[in-house]
Amino acid sequence: MAKPRNKFVDCLQYLGLRLFEMFIKMFSVEANYVTAFHMGNVLFYLDHRHRRRAKEHLRRSFPEWDEKRIRKVAKASMRNMVYLGLEVLLTPDLITPTKWRQHLALTGQKENIRQLLRQQRGAIYLTGHFGNWEVIGYAMATVGFPVYAVARPLDNTYLNEHILGVRQRNGMIVLDKKGATEQANDILDNCGAVSFIADQDAGRKGCFVDFFGRKASTYKSIALLAMRHEVPVIVGYGRRLTESFNFEIGVQRIIHPREWADVDKPMEWITQEYTKALEDVVRAAPEQYLWVHRRWKHRPRGEPLAKDGIA
Repeated sequence: MAKPRNKFVDCLQYLGLRLFEMFIKMFSVEANYVTAFHMGNVLFYLDHRHRRRAKEHLRRSFPEWDEKRIRKVAKASMRNMVYLGLEVLLTPDLITPTKWRQHLALTGQKENIRQLLRQQRGAIYLTGHFGNWEVIGYAMATVGFPVYAVARPLDNTYLNEHILGVRQRNGMIVLDKKGATEQANDILDNCGAVSFIADQDAGRKGCFVDFFGRKASTYKSIALLAMRHEVPVIVGYGRRLTESFNFEIGVQRIIHPREWADVDKPMEWITQEYTKALEDVVRAAPEQYLWVHRRWKHRPRGEPLAKDGIA
């Protein structure tokens, strides 16, 4: 059972966010990024638990790296967390029908994406905790391709309603993670597009696939939806190009239904394919991945349990 929320504390958190939002709009985008840069560095030094987890995940994912590089990338990764929080608040003002080209560069299989859109068929869009995953759906909605995004609501209802409003301002529709599969079926039946953050730990009953040389529990529902509706799975990313509000929105991999038609275990194959595509995205810019994320929290049967999300 979830612990009861303290409404007074929730209200203070909401008030703090709105004051912070007002404060950052008093300064230029560049000045806010300088502040976020220093805040991220301070967070790295003060947050011992997340710093340790990020460094250990990097050690196991890149065993050839020395400690200096591991520390440098872990520090940049924690700065990325602060940048993301800032960007969620900046996005509505910067990603608009008239401004988005100033901040976004579209690349990677654009012609294939246009062809899929012209066919007016459903699609599943996937990304991971990399760069700015929020900006992808917001940008697609802004340019006229509304997407249904599956997300877990925030525990603080005041914060959740405010952030939800930011996300949906330009047409992106957010589905509650609970019961999202049923809604996703209806959307795909009507040739819509559904997006997921696909590198979430799925618990002991998930499909365990390789991610950076270790088994990671991954949700089966994404592959099962693709198989049921025979729709492509599109793995994309929003990579920060500079330490400012400039991104490359790209497609790493498109998995077409014909590719799994003759595979013995299509659910496992699809899950491994898109997980490998996400790994390739991260390897291109590992400092932009959320290494504090407990991706390897649950272990396959017979393996010891992860400690503090580290396996």
